[in-house]
Amino acid sequence: MTEIFASLSAKARVLDLGARHGSFKIERQDVLVVRVDLEAFPAHESAAIVQADAARLPFASGTFDLVIANHSLEHFKELEQALAEIGRVRTKQALLCITVPDASSLTDRIYRWLGRGGGHVNAFTSAPALARRIEDATGMEHLGTKPLFSSLAFLNRRNIPTKRPKRMVLFLGGSEHFLVLSNYVFRLLDRALGTRLSLYGWCSFFGVARAPVPLEPWSNVCVRCGAGHPEASLTPRVQRRWLIFSVYACPLCGAVNLLAHDSWARRSVTIADR
Repeated sequence: MTEIFASLSAKARVLDLGARHGSFKIERQDVLVVRVDLEAFPAHESAAIVQADAARLPFASGTFDLVIANHSLEHFKELEQALAEIGRVRTKQALLCITVPDASSLTDRIYRWLGRGGGHVNAFTSAPALARRIEDATGMEHLGTKPLFSSLAFLNRRNIPTKRPKRMVLFLGGSEHFLVLSNYVFRLLDRALGTRLSLYGWCSFFGVARAPVPLEPWSNVCVRCGAGHPEASLTPRVQRRWLIFSVYACPLCGAVNLLAHDSWARRSVTIADR
């Protein structure tokens, strides 16, 4: 997201669709960010907050230079209309970034099992099929898709402000240490056995990119804040070794994670795409 924001011109307009409090950190003050959600949420940053239905956006055609739908499409009851609205309100040179879970992944199945559906009304199981659907509805060319790896952050007890469901006992009540180890073991199993336990979903890009869109898979995703980082950027941050494991602190939240190798991620993606 940093590279994408850096490529925006001054006074560019960004739509954060299905944003709740906001799906990303505002990194520039010279662009206008409009966060839209069906419910009203207070702003945490300098962004305009609009309560509206994604299928009926209250904006003029050709308004936004960048549209971000971060884990929101799976919640839209009128998906085709919402995609058509994205195509209407974007400019001709706009970039669209869409992130969704793979409904066939272990992580998303756990999420929906714990949350009794988790509000998901659309189940996506094929990245190419979804990309074609978005292209047809928005008129924006598919630029590429980045595979996403799970952090299990939704199971972290630090991220659950309300009473935890009884089913959480199966995950040691959301113990961060347990989840860190689980993430690492899943990546090892994917590498050794060709499974896809650590794969979670996709981030797809459409339209016009003023800078190269990030498509390289990142295996290291923080168990607390859910931020992904390339291995090369984390290697200098390795604090210590525990037995044979490398340990790093997340650059964003400081949570301790076990360092995995991005080469494992590339192998997992290759196997999953066969």
